[in-house]
Order: sequence, then C-alpha cells, then structure tokens
Amino acid sequence: MVQEESDMLTTNLFMSGLIAFGLALAPTGVVAAEPHAHAATVKIKLDNGKKWPTDEALRRGMGEIRTVMSEALAPIHANKFSREAFDKLAGRVQEQIDHVTVNCKLPEEADHQLHVVLEQILDGIAVMKAGKGRADGAVKIVQALELYGSHFNHVGWKPLKH
Repeated sequence: MVQEESDMLTTNLFMSGLIAFGLALAPTGVVAAEPHAHAATVKIKLDNGKKWPTDEALRRGMGEIRTVMSEALAPIHANKFSREAFDKLAGRVQEQIDHVTVNCKLPEEADHQLHVVLEQILDGIAVMKAGKGRADGAVKIVQALELYGSHFNHVGWKPLKH
C-alpha cells in the first residue's frame, strides 16, 4: 500500500512538472507549434467495458471546464470571440487542469487514461493561445470533454451540444 501511494505521488508530481514545463513554454509559442503528438497515437480505452472511476477533484475540475466551454460556444460559433476572450478562456481551463493535476487521486490505470484526455485539453489550450485557428483549440477541448464523458464515471455528466 505504501509503495502504491509512493508511485501515485511520483506520477502526480511528474505530471505536475510536465504541465508546469508546458506552461513555461506556452508564451514562446513552442507548445502551440508542437502539440502533443503522442496524444493522437495513444487511444483511450474503457476498464474492461466499464467507465473509469473519478474522484471529487476530477469531477469538479472537469465540470468547471465544461461550464466555461459551454458559456463560450455560442460566441465562438458566431465568430464574436476576441483574442482576449480566447486567452481568458484558455487561462480558466488551465486553472482547472492545474487543480485536477494536483488534487485528483485515481488508481494508476485510470490516471493513465485520464492523461489522454488532459493532453488533448492542453493541446486545445495551446491552440487557443496561438495566433490563428483559436476556435480549433476550443473544438479540441470539446472533443476531450466528450472522451471524458464516455470513458469516466461522472454521474450527471452531459456532453456539450455544439
């Protein structure tokens, strides 16, 4: 049990470091220029046909991301979302990713599957901060939310209509 807790702590610290590193590079455009190529090659899977477990931190963070994306979709579709609005949206989503990364405590295999979703969200954040094609970043995040809902047991989760 102690070894498992140590491994989970190591994994969470490692991912926090990776995300922090990505954030440090974000203003330079490096993250936007080179999205996580491995996210596209790693396929998310169910847990023997069942959805993966969640915890309160994950449900709260993903719920908040869903809420802010839901509020943004109409103006994005209407082409009325400014550069500043995309930057603010990206920041709000990043805050929730940071919260999930620090506070979420899932079993190791569920955590690995969650990283597929989080990497897609991080890619979306990077695109929303980029110079053009910002709406494509929002699409990536909405798609990641769909993956989350279909692969994680989040009672009451509703996919976004877009």
